[in-house]
Amino acid sequence: MPTTSAWVQAWQALRATVVHPAYRRGVADMGSAAVGVGAWGLVTGVAMVKSGMSVPLAIIMSLLVYAGSAQLAVMPLLAVGAPLWVVWLTAACVNLRFVIFSSLWRSYFQHLPLRQRLAIGYFSGDVIFVAFMKRYPQPQVQAEQVPYFWGAASTNWIAWQVPSIAGILLANVVPLSWGLGFAGVLALLGILLSMLFDRATWLAAGVAATAAIAAFALPLKLNILVAIAAAVAVGLGMEALERSRTPLPPPAKVPQPEEPQ
Repeated sequence: MPTTSAWVQAWQALRATVVHPAYRRGVADMGSAAVGVGAWGLVTGVAMVKSGMSVPLAIIMSLLVYAGSAQLAVMPLLAVGAPLWVVWLTAACVNLRFVIFSSLWRSYFQHLPLRQRLAIGYFSGDVIFVAFMKRYPQPQVQAEQVPYFWGAASTNWIAWQVPSIAGILLANVVPLSWGLGFAGVLALLGILLSMLFDRATWLAAGVAATAAIAAFALPLKLNILVAIAAAVAVGLGMEALERSRTPLPPPAKVPQPEEPQ
């Protein structure tokens, strides 16, 4: 059980993070995407209840899973009674991108204690990753990176959880005629466009869209898995190609000892 001094140290660390200027920069950078994230969360909350999930279970899922794309992907499968292995495989494939995120974030956060890295893993997200990498493109540890991440992460978490839980609680009074599904598509498109910032991301998005359309006839929404696999393969291929093109730094010269006279 944590001692009083441990709680005091934790509170001091939290206060130091929140008052750091980089924390406010993280909040500001996520502010532009908060509306889209909130709309996405609202649609996901409504969809969970409309698919037959109970309100308490939907709230627990929103708080623990905290992965909008995975939640939306498995909802139709749960509604039609798809095999559990298909549900798990779909969720795992949708979240494969976090393996890439974590491998890139390793250079920034590997010096932190395990509990902090686990917390970063839970609070990480697509838009946070894009904002962070734009702000710190060079994989060099800086003192302001952790406060910046928590500023962006806390903003994104609130922007998602509040509308998501509101959608869960109000799902039974929200008519389907409001067209929330279309609103969710628009929100996702807005977030997607903000993440397409280089040739690799544009190519991966184009390949994913093409694969999803080509495999649309597959049952149980398996075209989503095909699109994700194609996009991940293209992304990893582009990353490997860029690494092969990057010249290696010249080896450091080792000073030779002077010969005795």
